[in-house]
Amino acid sequence: MRKQDLALQVVRGAREYSIGAVLFHQAVGQLLDLNVTDMKCLDIMTLKGPASPSELAQHTGLSTGATTAMIDRLENAGLVVRRSHPTDRRGTIVVLSRKAMRKLPAMFASLAKAMDALVSAYSEKELRVLADFFAKAGVLWKEQREKLPR
Repeated sequence: MRKQDLALQVVRGAREYSIGAVLFHQAVGQLLDLNVTDMKCLDIMTLKGPASPSELAQHTGLSTGATTAMIDRLENAGLVVRRSHPTDRRGTIVVLSRKAMRKLPAMFASLAKAMDALVSAYSEKELRVLADFFAKAGVLWKEQREKLPR
């Protein structure tokens, strides 16, 4: 296969991967009565840890008002807790609740097991290429989102 054809196949695969991830998060969100944005916020917090509301707004690209509404929904669902900021008495941080720490891993366990099986089939060299691609693609997504008109 020619390089150009492989490149097209990679881009198409990345798009299909993105669609699959969004649809999976949407399906889990339906089980929790949450929308996909709420689910991705939980995903961000799982990856990055506790965050201030302004940090969550920055990570998600939502307005501060939309971020507050999202945090309210997640708090009402019992999945996050607002706490006093440890170094800024005026601020708050949002942390995953015990319920989220218990419930979310169980909902993603089958996917995690399948992903582990998938990546274990690749050599160390291939995994380095995949890790490099996904790291660069993540930066690309962020840069492109920032270029959109506001």
